[in-house]
Amino acid sequence: MTSDRTVVLVHGVPETPAIWRPLTAALAERGITDVRAVSPPGFGIPVPADFDPSMDAYAGWLLAELDAIASDGVEIDVVGHDWGTGHVMSVLAQRPDVVRTWATDVAGIVHDDYVWHDTAQAWQTPDVGEEVIAGMTGAGSDERIALFRSLGIPDDMAPDLAAGLTPEMGRCILALYRSGAQPAMGELGARVVEADRPPGLVIDAPEDPYIGRDLSLEMANRLGAETLTLDGRSHWWMVSDVDPVADALADFWSRH
Repeated sequence: MTSDRTVVLVHGVPETPAIWRPLTAALAERGITDVRAVSPPGFGIPVPADFDPSMDAYAGWLLAELDAIASDGVEIDVVGHDWGTGHVMSVLAQRPDVVRTWATDVAGIVHDDYVWHDTAQAWQTPDVGEEVIAGMTGAGSDERIALFRSLGIPDDMAPDLAAGLTPEMGRCILALYRSGAQPAMGELGARVVEADRPPGLVIDAPEDPYIGRDLSLEMANRLGAETLTLDGRSHWWMVSDVDPVADALADFWSRH
C-alpha cells in the first residue's frame, strides 16, 4: 500500500475505537501504518449540541470526516463494522467517489428482508428501549465490564468499552436504531445497489448471532463485492486472531 492511501475504520454500537487496536497493530506489522479509527458522535467522542443522532446525520458526519481526510490528497480505503457498516453504506449511496475501496461486515443489514435482532427491536420500542438502555448505562463499572466480556470482548479491552457506555451513548443508540427501523435499511440497500460503487469486500463471520449470513452473502452478490469468510468467527472478529484478516485486507487493497 502506498503512502498516499489511508485506511479509515468505522466502529459500531455500543463500541468505541478500542475494538480496532488489534487490527491496527496487525496492519502496522504489514507496513500499513496510516490507519485512522474515527468515532461517531456519542460513541467515543462527545455529541455536538446541534447533532441529531439519526442514520442520516451519521452519514453526514462520516462524509465530512472522509472529505477532510481526502483533502490531504490521499485515497481512502474504508472499513465498517456493525453500525459502521450502515454509515459506510450511507456514504456509498450518496458519494461513492469519496473512497477508493470499501470493506464491511453484516452487509445484510441493508437487505430488504433484514429483520432487526431482538435487542435492536427492544431499543426501537418506545419506553421499552429507554428501560433497557437505563439498565445498561446505569449499571456499575464491574457489571458493564462483565457485559462486554460475556459478548466475547477480551479482558484487556472490556474496561475501555465499558467506560464508553454512558447515558449519552444510550441516547444516541435509541435515536440511531429508531431511525434505522425497516424499511429504512432496505431502502438504503436499494440506493447502494444503484450507486456507481468502488471495489468492495464483504467480511462474512458465519457465527455472528445478529444477522443471518445468507442475507449478507446475497448483498455481497448484489453489490458485486468480494467475500472474506472467517470460519468459526462471530460479530467481534477484529478483537483477536486478526492476522488472517489483516492479510486478507492487505491483499484486497493491493489488488485495487
